[in-house]
Amino acid sequence: MTDSFHASGTDHGHDDIDFKTMMGDVQPLRRSQNSADAGHRPAAPTESQIARRRHALSGNDGADGLSDDFVDLVPPYDPLEFRRDGIQIGVMERLRQGGYPVQASLHLLRRPLYECRASLPQFIRDAYAADLRSVLIVHGRSREIDGAANVLRSCLAKWLPTLEEVHAFVSAQEGDGGLGATWVMLRKSERARSANRERQQKRRG
Repeated sequence: MTDSFHASGTDHGHDDIDFKTMMGDVQPLRRSQNSADAGHRPAAPTESQIARRRHALSGNDGADGLSDDFVDLVPPYDPLEFRRDGIQIGVMERLRQGGYPVQASLHLLRRPLYECRASLPQFIRDAYAADLRSVLIVHGRSREIDGAANVLRSCLAKWLPTLEEVHAFVSAQEGDGGLGATWVMLRKSERARSANRERQQKRRG
């Protein structure tokens, strides 16, 4: 996978690139949906702002249906977290604590948003095809809600649940990148399930 790398030692704290001119139409989540105060809601986007954002996301033929509609901005100090039905809280906590190996990682720092949108589904598909279960996405973080890295982080929160291979994701602890990185757990492939059944049968036999 050409987009993968080992993330240890990467600086995730100062990756705030100014996308404000291209991303003027993103909006913060309502306060009732978040634990952090995102501040005042910006004014409704102008037609020119919407056009700039469309341009920023254009030229991408590999996004596999990931939405380029408006995205609600996650407050910059709120961790990301998502799990599908059946994923136990203990599994989520282990994922959060870095209890699973980094089997592959995707580096999205300082990359245009449309490139991130194109790279994400291919990376997830490749990891799933290789029977990987735990991967790390390094995207950086911003102090401001409309900083580039936080816009990307908010987009990931919207995009990842739409990929059927994704079972869960959660922001990392400081040692693995903190809010600038997100752990993703992938579902088992049918091949991996079959291998697991065979191992169980051998143990019983």
